[in-house]
Amino acid sequence: MRLRLGSERWLDSPSLRGQRVGIVCNPASVDHQFVHIIDRLADHQGATLAAIFGPQHGFRSDVQENMIETGHGRDEERRVPIHSLYSDTRIPTPEMLRGLDLLVVDLQDVGTRIYTYIYTMAYCLTAAARDGVKVVVLDRPNPIGGTAVEGPMLVPGYESFVGLYPIPMRHGMTIGELARLFNEHFAIGADLEVVAMEGWQRPMYHDDAQAPWVMPSPNMPTLDSAIVYPGTVLFEGTNVSEARGTTRPFELVGAPWVAAERFAAALNRRGLAGVTFRPAVFEPTFHKHAKQTCGGCQLHVTDRQRFQPVLAAILLTEAFRDAGRDQFLWRDPPYEYEHEKRPFDILCGTAETREQIEAGVPAEAIAASWVDAVRAFEPLRRRFLIY
Repeated sequence: MRLRLGSERWLDSPSLRGQRVGIVCNPASVDHQFVHIIDRLADHQGATLAAIFGPQHGFRSDVQENMIETGHGRDEERRVPIHSLYSDTRIPTPEMLRGLDLLVVDLQDVGTRIYTYIYTMAYCLTAAARDGVKVVVLDRPNPIGGTAVEGPMLVPGYESFVGLYPIPMRHGMTIGELARLFNEHFAIGADLEVVAMEGWQRPMYHDDAQAPWVMPSPNMPTLDSAIVYPGTVLFEGTNVSEARGTTRPFELVGAPWVAAERFAAALNRRGLAGVTFRPAVFEPTFHKHAKQTCGGCQLHVTDRQRFQPVLAAILLTEAFRDAGRDQFLWRDPPYEYEHEKRPFDILCGTAETREQIEAGVPAEAIAASWVDAVRAFEPLRRRFLIY
């Protein structure tokens, strides 16, 4: 069966007639013809587009740099306000929701706990519950599949805008399934409808599903980036470049003190399943080590089913520390509105992973320490699966 996105099914619904709709979206909110949901709704005979809401990087994804707020604005062509939910507020205000019958979320997630779009959705659910507005989440594929679950669990005290709820780093759920989990299990209590896809199966990656790919965010250019992202995003918490400012962010990692060939050879000798570390040298145009030559590697995933991105990132972190004990650093706060805890700990959802690395615990043993918590999460996860 050919994939039908939640948005494609929802726009065919007769229940839209007479509704004033606000939509949380960005450039990836397209259908199989690459037509944006805003344009589809603007042409709809029964519904009225009343407001646009943009997540991190903006409604148009025109802010590439990380942790830069976007302003509010107006879409002059459609004559509706654009409300930024990565600005002075991340929660829709009562004024933003006034007059809406529906608040619709059509965002492409990437299957990783720290991706802020899922918390923009959670805050929309919270605001809608406060103001009595129905929320409709239009489901899209998890681009890295819906079976594998991996990584540390977020623990109490480490909640932030890159992790509001105790779920693993790689959660194996769609955005619609997460909406159900957040709303019911974490007691948000909004009037929620999830419009499911047709034709998607849990083992499918984005290309298996033949889903349209538009960059979900400016530094997520390809599916290859998304596959490694649950691991290499951890380098945002260090002074190692995750290759923002290059054409291959998150696939490339490196630092000025690293000799690429020796570094990659040592990693490949570890024999990590499903991935080859190719020596690489790059020069970021912005962000960490801008205009400096960085040595490191590019991750080439050779077997998606066996590859464990978070384990790979822990192995890489150990390797960068070993390559330059005096140069490698954990970044200091602030990070994503958190001003006290280390960014690496906020990303992991716990300080334990960093402490294990500092204590010299091997990467494989660190990964083994996550297993019990991930297994305990599975029954809860299964309650909210749709497919």
